[in-house]
Order: sequence, then C-alpha cells, then structure tokens
Amino acid sequence: MQVVGVFAPTPVEIIVVLFIVLLIFGPKRLPDLGKSLGGAMREFKDSVTGRNKDELPAGEEAEDKPEPVRSTAGEHKT
Repeated sequence: MQVVGVFAPTPVEIIVVLFIVLLIFGPKRLPDLGKSLGGAMREFKDSVTGRNKDELPAGEEAEDKPEPVRSTAGEHKT
C-alpha cells in the first residue's frame, strides 16, 4: 500500500496547467499576469517578515517633520 503525502505535481501536470492558463488568458496578457502575481507575492512576503518601506529604520528620524497644529476649537474671537 502506497501512502501519498503532500501533493507534488509531475512535470506533465505542470505543462498541462500552463497550457490551460495560456488558453484562458492568451499570450498578450501573460506578462502582465506574471508581473502582478510577482508583485503580490513580494508584498505578502514583506508583510509577513515585517519589512515595510513606509517605516523608518530604528534610530532614524524624519528630516521634514511637520509642526503640530494647535487646536482653536475652544477659542472664540471677540
């Protein structure tokens, strides 16, 4: 009796899947599809590892910090 573990596609199955994808999306849309899939995978990896381009590294401060705005909601002009 053979126990099958994790699904591991054979080269023939991969070729069949790629052929079906080519038929569905066409050759003109495949580069855009690959580019968007790669970008999504990169964003997912960065979010999982905690790397974020918007965050500053530890010890660095923003050079152009905006000055805090004082609230004038409680003040009345006379």
